[in-house]
Amino acid sequence: MKKLIIFTASLCLASSALAGGYRVALQGQKATGMGHTGVAMTESSEVVFFNPAGMSFLPAESSLTAGITLIDGVTKYQNESTNTSAETDSPLGTPVNFYFTQKQDEKLSYGIGLYTPYGNAVEWKNDWPGSHLVNDIALKTIYIQPTIAYQINDQYSVGFGPTYVSGTVDFNRNLNTSLVDANGNRSNVTISASNVNSWGYNLGFHAKPSEQLSIGISYRSKVVLEARNEKADFENIPASLAAAFPDTTFDANLVLPAELTIGVAYQLNKQTTLAFDLNRTYWGAYKNLDVDFNNSAGLSLNPRNYVDVNIYRFGVQHKMDDELILRGGIYFDNSPIKDGYYTPETARNDSVGLTAGASYKLSENMEIDGSFLYLMFDEFNGSYDYFNQSGTLIPFSGSYKTSVTAIGFGLNYTF
Repeated sequence: MKKLIIFTASLCLASSALAGGYRVALQGQKATGMGHTGVAMTESSEVVFFNPAGMSFLPAESSLTAGITLIDGVTKYQNESTNTSAETDSPLGTPVNFYFTQKQDEKLSYGIGLYTPYGNAVEWKNDWPGSHLVNDIALKTIYIQPTIAYQINDQYSVGFGPTYVSGTVDFNRNLNTSLVDANGNRSNVTISASNVNSWGYNLGFHAKPSEQLSIGISYRSKVVLEARNEKADFENIPASLAAAFPDTTFDANLVLPAELTIGVAYQLNKQTTLAFDLNRTYWGAYKNLDVDFNNSAGLSLNPRNYVDVNIYRFGVQHKMDDELILRGGIYFDNSPIKDGYYTPETARNDSVGLTAGASYKLSENMEIDGSFLYLMFDEFNGSYDYFNQSGTLIPFSGSYKTSVTAIGFGLNYTF
């Protein structure tokens, strides 16, 4: 039983890192405003993230971009057959980004990016009906990406950036559906993993076959975060079971899947640009999770069986005058989670994102950006069928409805 409890808690840590709960990519205000289309655009040093090859086509010799986004999301749960309901009460998420690019000469450009693609938190009320799966989880990651680009000729360029990833996760859940101590407090476990580090890379190709048309391809590699000797802390354990649930450590490999994005941008005229991105996320790499406990519990394996999915992104940008640029977009994001694998920290279904944004030029070299996103998830009935309590699989089901609002602010400076 101890093995199952620790394993399930570790599993929730990993699944949140993968699906992110709200799976939004907020790594640039210009791209966010255009429905997250960025792989074929070369508007600012955001290209370090979206397509490193785009650095060769930036108009300025040097460019610096910084931004922050405020995320407010809520998930509502209801089970009509048991007459239970709950909703999350999560703090604001605040992912940030910083990019710098510099042209070395006519062919070579270099840059660096710092961004936090997973930075939100999910908090359910303590002892809610699904507390045996999750009470709360907070995930923080930092990506640091030095980047280089080479312009082959006037039409083509390539780029590459190794990515250093560091993550921290805190996760809490009750041990099972009913266990309490002598004072009636629910027995729970907190899993903490800090400074879990790994490496990946970002490849890019950019083509400009004409003045009006741009084509971009970006590949972001799979990243495996190797958690070693991380902490599992048990609380409110009944005295009769205290010896069976000592604090322990565990090892686990947490997989973040690879992504391939292909995009085009077409300039209708001097004022208006249209963009389309197709993103393929290889969630299929996340079939299961091995967890190796540093005690007699040994090795456990749990299936997840995620599937590869596509995201379709559409955006438009219109230059009103020399100071003001407006943006809008929409994207369609498919869920990688199969029936029977929906957990409350990743209770997401297919979604539609509506976006808007603007840039205003304060001076010849300085520009401010703003973006807005409203993300709507389809309401659905889902279940998690693999919670093992004393050798019995106990499904947890209900309907979920999630929405997310994000407002971003950014600053661009060229010199």
